Amino acid sequence: MKPLLSDIEPLQHWLEDQSDFLRISGPCSAETPEQVMAVMEALAAQPGLHYVRFGVWKPRTRPNSFEGNGKPALGWLRASALKTGLKQMVEVADAQHVEAALEAGIEALWIGARTTVNPFSVQNISDALRGIDVPVFVKNPISPDLPLWLGALERVHAAGIRKLVAVHRGFTSYDAHPYRNAARWEIPLQLKGMVPDLPVICDPSHIAGRRDLVPEVAQRALDFGMQGLMVEAHPNPEEAWSDAAQQLPIHELGEFWGRLEYRSKMEISPEYNNRLWALRKLIDSLDEDLLNVLARRMEYTREIGRHKAEHNITLFQLERWNEILKTRTHRAGELGLDADFIRTLWMDMHQRGLVVQAEALASRL
Repeated sequence: MKPLLSDIEPLQHWLEDQSDFLRISGPCSAETPEQVMAVMEALAAQPGLHYVRFGVWKPRTRPNSFEGNGKPALGWLRASALKTGLKQMVEVADAQHVEAALEAGIEALWIGARTTVNPFSVQNISDALRGIDVPVFVKNPISPDLPLWLGALERVHAAGIRKLVAVHRGFTSYDAHPYRNAARWEIPLQLKGMVPDLPVICDPSHIAGRRDLVPEVAQRALDFGMQGLMVEAHPNPEEAWSDAAQQLPIHELGEFWGRLEYRSKMEISPEYNNRLWALRKLIDSLDEDLLNVLARRMEYTREIGRHKAEHNITLFQLERWNEILKTRTHRAGELGLDADFIRTLWMDMHQRGLVVQAEALASRL
Protein backbone atom coordinates (compact mmCIF):
# COMPACT_ATOMS: atom_id res chain seq x y z
CA MET A 1 0.00 0.00 0.00
CA LYS A 2 1.28 3.49 -0.85
CA PRO A 3 2.31 5.42 2.28
CA LEU A 4 -0.15 8.03 3.48
CA LEU A 5 0.62 11.55 2.23
CA SER A 6 3.95 10.59 0.71
CA ASP A 7 6.45 13.14 -0.68
CA ILE A 8 5.37 16.05 1.53
CA GLU A 9 7.97 18.81 1.53
CA PRO A 10 9.68 19.00 4.95
CA LEU A 11 8.97 22.16 6.89
CA GLN A 12 12.71 22.73 7.36
CA HIS A 13 12.95 23.52 3.63
CA TRP A 14 10.75 26.57 4.24
CA LEU A 15 12.80 27.96 7.12
CA GLU A 16 16.15 29.70 6.90
CA ASP A 17 17.01 28.54 10.44
CA GLN A 18 16.32 24.80 10.53
CA SER A 19 16.43 24.78 14.34
CA ASP A 20 13.53 27.26 14.48
CA PHE A 21 9.77 26.67 14.45
CA LEU A 22 7.18 28.18 12.11
CA ARG A 23 5.84 31.49 13.43
CA ILE A 24 2.52 32.84 12.14
CA SER A 25 0.65 35.77 13.63
CA GLY A 26 -1.91 38.42 12.76
CA PRO A 27 -5.43 39.52 13.64
CA CYS A 28 -8.55 37.42 13.48
CA SER A 29 -9.94 39.73 10.79
CA ALA A 30 -8.82 42.28 8.22
CA GLU A 31 -11.05 45.11 9.46
CA THR A 32 -10.01 48.31 7.65
CA PRO A 33 -7.18 49.41 5.33
CA GLU A 34 -5.70 51.38 8.22
CA GLN A 35 -5.81 48.41 10.60
CA VAL A 36 -4.19 46.11 8.02
CA MET A 37 -1.35 48.55 7.39
CA ALA A 38 -0.84 49.11 11.14
CA VAL A 39 -0.64 45.35 11.68
CA MET A 40 1.85 44.81 8.87
CA GLU A 41 4.11 47.67 9.92
CA ALA A 42 4.09 46.53 13.55
CA LEU A 43 4.88 42.93 12.62
CA ALA A 44 7.58 43.97 10.15
CA ALA A 45 9.44 45.48 13.10
CA GLN A 46 9.53 42.07 14.82
CA PRO A 47 12.05 39.62 13.33
CA GLY A 48 11.42 35.93 12.77
CA LEU A 49 7.81 35.95 11.54
CA HIS A 50 7.15 33.66 8.57
CA TYR A 51 3.54 34.57 7.68
CA VAL A 52 0.94 37.17 8.68
CA ARG A 53 -2.54 35.71 8.95
CA PHE A 54 -5.73 37.63 8.17
CA GLY A 55 -9.37 36.57 8.15
CA VAL A 56 -10.89 37.94 4.95
CA TRP A 57 -13.93 35.66 4.78
CA LYS A 58 -15.20 34.80 8.26
CA PRO A 59 -17.49 31.76 8.72
CA ARG A 60 -19.41 32.80 11.85
CA THR A 61 -21.90 30.90 13.98
CA ARG A 62 -24.61 33.55 13.67
CA PRO A 63 -25.37 35.63 10.55
CA ASN A 64 -25.38 39.05 12.24
CA SER A 65 -21.75 38.74 13.34
CA PHE A 66 -18.95 40.38 11.35
CA GLU A 67 -18.25 37.98 8.49
CA GLY A 68 -15.24 39.71 6.96
CA ASN A 69 -14.75 42.29 4.22
CA GLY A 70 -14.25 39.70 1.51
CA LYS A 71 -12.48 40.38 -1.76
CA PRO A 72 -11.89 44.15 -1.19
CA ALA A 73 -9.70 43.28 1.82
CA LEU A 74 -7.32 41.38 -0.46
CA GLY A 75 -6.33 44.68 -2.03
CA TRP A 76 -5.50 46.10 1.41
CA LEU A 77 -3.35 43.05 2.12
CA ARG A 78 -1.43 43.35 -1.14
CA ALA A 79 -0.72 47.04 -0.65
CA SER A 80 0.63 46.42 2.84
CA ALA A 81 2.68 43.40 1.69
CA LEU A 82 4.38 45.43 -1.04
CA LYS A 83 5.33 48.03 1.54
CA THR A 84 6.61 45.65 4.25
CA GLY A 85 7.76 42.56 2.31
CA LEU A 86 5.98 40.19 4.70
CA LYS A 87 4.24 37.06 3.41
CA GLN A 88 0.52 36.71 4.08
CA MET A 89 -2.03 33.93 4.38
CA VAL A 90 -5.84 33.89 4.41
CA GLU A 91 -8.59 31.36 5.08
CA VAL A 92 -10.47 29.94 2.10
CA ALA A 93 -13.77 28.08 2.18
CA ASP A 94 -14.55 27.52 -1.51
CA ALA A 95 -13.04 27.62 -4.99
CA GLN A 96 -13.93 31.30 -5.50
CA HIS A 97 -11.96 32.22 -2.37
CA VAL A 98 -8.97 30.26 -3.66
CA GLU A 99 -9.04 31.96 -7.05
CA ALA A 100 -9.43 35.46 -5.57
CA ALA A 101 -6.64 34.95 -3.02
CA LEU A 102 -4.18 33.56 -5.56
CA GLU A 103 -5.02 36.28 -8.07
CA ALA A 104 -4.22 38.85 -5.35
CA GLY A 105 -0.82 37.21 -4.77
CA ILE A 106 -1.49 35.78 -1.32
CA GLU A 107 1.41 33.43 -0.51
CA ALA A 108 -0.36 30.76 1.58
CA LEU A 109 -3.87 29.52 2.36
CA TRP A 110 -5.56 27.78 5.24
CA ILE A 111 -8.72 25.69 5.42
CA GLY A 112 -10.69 26.35 8.59
CA ALA A 113 -12.27 23.90 11.01
CA ARG A 114 -15.81 24.59 9.81
CA THR A 115 -14.76 23.75 6.25
CA THR A 116 -12.60 20.71 7.06
CA VAL A 117 -15.68 19.05 8.50
CA ASN A 118 -17.30 18.95 5.02
CA PRO A 119 -15.61 16.67 2.44
CA PHE A 120 -17.59 18.31 -0.39
CA SER A 121 -16.17 21.73 0.49
CA VAL A 122 -12.63 20.38 0.87
CA GLN A 123 -12.87 18.66 -2.51
CA ASN A 124 -14.14 21.87 -4.08
CA ILE A 125 -11.10 23.72 -2.72
CA SER A 126 -8.75 20.93 -3.75
CA ASP A 127 -10.01 21.00 -7.32
CA ALA A 128 -9.27 24.73 -7.45
CA LEU A 129 -5.72 24.07 -6.21
CA ARG A 130 -4.73 21.65 -8.97
CA GLY A 131 -1.55 22.76 -10.69
CA ILE A 132 -0.84 25.39 -8.02
CA ASP A 133 2.34 25.39 -5.93
CA VAL A 134 1.23 27.11 -2.72
CA PRO A 135 1.48 26.14 0.97
CA VAL A 136 -1.85 24.94 2.36
CA PHE A 137 -2.62 24.65 6.06
CA VAL A 138 -5.52 22.40 7.10
CA LYS A 139 -7.09 22.91 10.51
CA ASN A 140 -8.69 20.01 12.35
CA PRO A 141 -12.49 19.67 12.08
CA ILE A 142 -14.55 21.09 14.95
CA SER A 143 -15.33 17.55 16.10
CA PRO A 144 -12.58 15.19 17.37
CA ASP A 145 -12.64 13.10 14.19
CA LEU A 146 -9.15 12.02 13.13
CA PRO A 147 -10.23 10.20 9.92
CA LEU A 148 -12.10 13.34 8.81
CA TRP A 149 -8.99 15.48 9.37
CA LEU A 150 -6.78 12.96 7.60
CA GLY A 151 -9.24 12.74 4.72
CA ALA A 152 -9.14 16.51 4.21
CA LEU A 153 -5.34 16.43 4.12
CA GLU A 154 -5.41 13.56 1.62
CA ARG A 155 -7.81 15.44 -0.67
CA VAL A 156 -5.54 18.49 -0.74
CA HIS A 157 -2.47 16.29 -1.24
CA ALA A 158 -4.16 14.47 -4.13
CA ALA A 159 -4.53 17.85 -5.87
CA GLY A 160 -0.74 18.08 -6.04
CA ILE A 161 -0.05 20.20 -2.96
CA ARG A 162 3.23 19.15 -1.34
CA LYS A 163 3.69 22.08 1.05
CA LEU A 164 1.03 20.77 3.38
CA VAL A 165 0.63 21.48 7.10
CA ALA A 166 -1.89 20.26 9.69
CA VAL A 167 -3.05 22.84 12.24
CA HIS A 168 -4.31 21.76 15.65
CA ARG A 169 -6.85 24.30 16.94
CA GLY A 170 -8.78 22.17 19.43
CA PHE A 171 -12.28 20.69 19.33
CA THR A 172 -15.71 21.99 20.26
CA SER A 173 -16.74 20.63 23.64
CA TYR A 174 -19.10 21.56 26.48
CA ASP A 175 -16.43 20.62 29.05
CA ALA A 176 -13.37 22.38 27.59
CA HIS A 177 -12.96 24.61 30.69
CA PRO A 178 -10.81 26.61 31.20
CA TYR A 179 -10.20 26.66 27.46
CA ARG A 180 -12.50 27.65 24.62
CA ASN A 181 -11.88 24.36 22.81
CA ALA A 182 -10.77 21.01 24.18
CA ALA A 183 -7.11 20.44 23.29
CA ARG A 184 -7.30 16.63 22.98
CA TRP A 185 -3.54 16.52 22.33
CA GLU A 186 -3.66 12.80 21.64
CA ILE A 187 -5.44 13.39 18.31
CA PRO A 188 -2.75 15.52 16.59
CA LEU A 189 -0.12 13.21 18.10
CA GLN A 190 -1.90 10.21 16.58
CA LEU A 191 -1.96 12.04 13.24
CA LYS A 192 1.77 12.65 13.51
CA GLY A 193 2.31 8.98 14.31
CA MET A 194 0.37 7.96 11.21
CA VAL A 195 2.14 10.45 8.93
CA PRO A 196 5.59 11.17 10.43
CA ASP A 197 6.64 13.51 7.59
CA LEU A 198 3.57 15.74 7.96
CA PRO A 199 4.30 19.06 9.70
CA VAL A 200 1.85 19.68 12.55
CA ILE A 201 1.55 23.12 14.12
CA CYS A 202 -0.78 24.56 16.76
CA ASP A 203 -3.26 27.44 16.92
CA PRO A 204 -3.17 28.16 20.68
CA SER A 205 -5.48 31.17 20.34
CA HIS A 206 -8.50 29.07 19.37
CA ILE A 207 -7.74 26.43 21.98
CA ALA A 208 -7.28 28.95 24.79
CA GLY A 209 -10.02 31.41 23.92
CA ARG A 210 -8.41 33.86 26.37
CA ARG A 211 -5.21 35.78 25.78
CA ASP A 212 -3.88 35.04 29.28
CA LEU A 213 -4.02 31.29 28.54
CA VAL A 214 -2.40 31.46 25.09
CA PRO A 215 1.23 31.24 26.36
CA GLU A 216 0.69 28.03 28.35
CA VAL A 217 -1.10 26.34 25.44
CA ALA A 218 1.63 27.46 23.04
CA GLN A 219 4.37 26.06 25.26
CA ARG A 220 2.50 22.78 25.68
CA ALA A 221 2.25 22.48 21.88
CA LEU A 222 5.99 22.95 21.47
CA ASP A 223 6.64 20.48 24.30
CA PHE A 224 4.61 17.92 22.34
CA GLY A 225 6.89 18.41 19.33
CA MET A 226 4.67 20.60 17.18
CA GLN A 227 6.68 22.52 14.62
CA GLY A 228 5.02 25.92 14.71
CA LEU A 229 2.38 28.25 16.12
CA MET A 230 -0.39 30.35 14.57
CA VAL A 231 -1.13 33.07 17.11
CA GLU A 232 -3.77 35.77 16.78
CA ALA A 233 -2.60 39.32 17.57
CA HIS A 234 -4.20 42.75 17.14
CA PRO A 235 -3.06 46.36 17.65
CA ASN A 236 -5.99 46.94 20.05
CA PRO A 237 -7.45 43.52 20.99
CA GLU A 238 -10.27 44.93 23.13
CA GLU A 239 -11.58 46.75 20.04
CA ALA A 240 -11.25 43.81 17.62
CA TRP A 241 -14.29 43.13 15.46
CA SER A 242 -14.09 39.36 16.05
CA ASP A 243 -12.63 37.05 18.72
CA ALA A 244 -11.39 39.96 20.82
CA ALA A 245 -10.80 37.89 23.96
CA GLN A 246 -8.18 35.55 22.47
CA GLN A 247 -5.95 37.99 20.57
CA LEU A 248 -2.63 39.14 22.00
CA PRO A 249 -1.57 42.79 21.79
CA ILE A 250 0.90 43.03 18.92
CA HIS A 251 3.36 45.02 21.04
CA GLU A 252 3.59 42.02 23.41
CA LEU A 253 4.39 39.47 20.69
CA GLY A 254 8.16 39.87 20.98
CA GLU A 255 8.04 38.99 24.68
CA PHE A 256 5.63 36.12 23.95
CA TRP A 257 7.95 34.51 21.38
CA GLY A 258 10.99 35.12 23.57
CA ARG A 259 9.59 33.22 26.55
CA LEU A 260 8.82 30.06 24.59
CA GLU A 261 11.23 27.13 24.77
CA TYR A 262 11.65 25.10 21.60
CA ARG A 263 13.62 21.89 21.92
CA SER A 264 14.89 21.32 18.40
CA LYS A 265 15.47 17.74 17.31
CA MET A 266 18.67 19.02 15.70
CA GLU A 267 20.19 19.36 19.18
CA ILE A 268 19.50 15.83 20.48
CA SER A 269 22.67 14.13 21.72
CA PRO A 270 23.54 10.39 21.79
CA GLU A 271 23.32 10.51 25.59
CA TYR A 272 19.78 11.84 25.29
CA ASN A 273 18.80 9.05 22.90
CA ASN A 274 20.29 6.36 25.14
CA ARG A 275 18.49 7.69 28.21
CA LEU A 276 15.23 8.02 26.28
CA TRP A 277 15.55 4.43 25.02
CA ALA A 278 16.06 3.15 28.57
CA LEU A 279 13.10 5.07 29.93
CA ARG A 280 10.87 3.89 27.10
CA LYS A 281 11.84 0.30 27.84
CA LEU A 282 10.74 0.84 31.43
CA ILE A 283 7.43 2.23 30.16
CA ASP A 284 7.05 -0.81 27.87
CA SER A 285 7.56 -3.10 30.85
CA LEU A 286 5.02 -1.24 32.98
CA ASP A 287 2.52 -1.24 30.10
CA GLU A 288 2.85 -5.01 29.89
CA ASP A 289 2.11 -5.23 33.60
CA LEU A 290 -0.88 -2.92 33.21
CA LEU A 291 -2.32 -5.01 30.39
CA ASN A 292 -1.96 -8.19 32.42
CA VAL A 293 -3.66 -6.56 35.42
CA LEU A 294 -6.48 -5.25 33.22
CA ALA A 295 -6.99 -8.71 31.73
CA ARG A 296 -7.28 -10.23 35.21
CA ARG A 297 -9.59 -7.44 36.35
CA MET A 298 -11.86 -8.02 33.36
CA GLU A 299 -11.98 -11.75 34.11
CA TYR A 300 -13.14 -11.02 37.67
CA THR A 301 -15.71 -8.61 36.22
CA ARG A 302 -16.98 -11.37 33.94
CA GLU A 303 -17.26 -13.71 36.94
CA ILE A 304 -19.25 -11.06 38.82
CA GLY A 305 -21.62 -10.92 35.83
CA ARG A 306 -22.17 -14.66 35.99
CA HIS A 307 -22.74 -14.46 39.75
CA LYS A 308 -25.30 -11.68 39.33
CA ALA A 309 -27.07 -13.69 36.64
CA GLU A 310 -27.34 -16.72 38.92
CA HIS A 311 -28.90 -14.61 41.70
CA ASN A 312 -31.05 -12.35 39.50
CA ILE A 313 -29.22 -9.15 40.49
CA THR A 314 -29.18 -6.00 38.31
CA LEU A 315 -25.91 -5.28 36.56
CA PHE A 316 -25.59 -1.63 37.60
CA GLN A 317 -25.54 -0.87 41.33
CA LEU A 318 -25.22 2.83 42.12
CA GLU A 319 -23.99 2.45 45.71
CA ARG A 320 -21.05 0.27 44.62
CA TRP A 321 -20.19 2.61 41.74
CA ASN A 322 -20.15 5.66 44.03
CA GLU A 323 -17.89 3.76 46.44
CA ILE A 324 -15.45 2.93 43.62
CA LEU A 325 -15.27 6.53 42.42
CA LYS A 326 -14.75 7.88 45.92
CA THR A 327 -12.06 5.43 47.00
CA ARG A 328 -10.12 5.39 43.71
CA THR A 329 -9.98 9.17 43.32
CA HIS A 330 -9.00 9.56 46.98
CA ARG A 331 -6.19 7.04 46.57
CA ALA A 332 -5.14 8.78 43.34
CA GLY A 333 -4.71 12.00 45.29
CA GLU A 334 -2.55 10.25 47.85
CA LEU A 335 -0.34 8.94 45.05
CA GLY A 336 -0.06 12.34 43.39
CA LEU A 337 -2.21 11.36 40.41
CA ASP A 338 -4.74 13.67 38.78
CA ALA A 339 -8.20 12.85 40.14
CA ASP A 340 -10.01 13.80 36.91
CA PHE A 341 -7.76 11.49 34.90
CA ILE A 342 -8.44 8.58 37.27
CA ARG A 343 -12.17 9.31 37.29
CA THR A 344 -12.28 9.24 33.49
CA LEU A 345 -10.18 6.07 33.36
CA TRP A 346 -12.40 4.26 35.84
CA MET A 347 -15.58 5.44 34.11
CA ASP A 348 -14.30 3.93 30.86
CA MET A 349 -13.40 0.67 32.63
CA HIS A 350 -16.78 0.60 34.37
CA GLN A 351 -18.63 1.07 31.07
CA ARG A 352 -16.65 -1.77 29.52
CA GLY A 353 -17.22 -3.86 32.63
CA LEU A 354 -20.99 -3.48 32.29
CA VAL A 355 -20.74 -4.68 28.68
CA VAL A 356 -18.72 -7.72 29.80
CA GLN A 357 -21.24 -8.48 32.56
CA ALA A 358 -24.13 -8.14 30.10
CA GLU A 359 -22.42 -10.64 27.80
CA ALA A 360 -21.97 -13.01 30.74
CA LEU A 361 -25.66 -12.60 31.60
CA ALA A 362 -26.73 -13.27 28.00
CA SER A 363 -24.67 -16.46 27.92
CA ARG A 364 -26.69 -17.74 30.89
CA LEU A 365 -30.06 -17.17 29.20
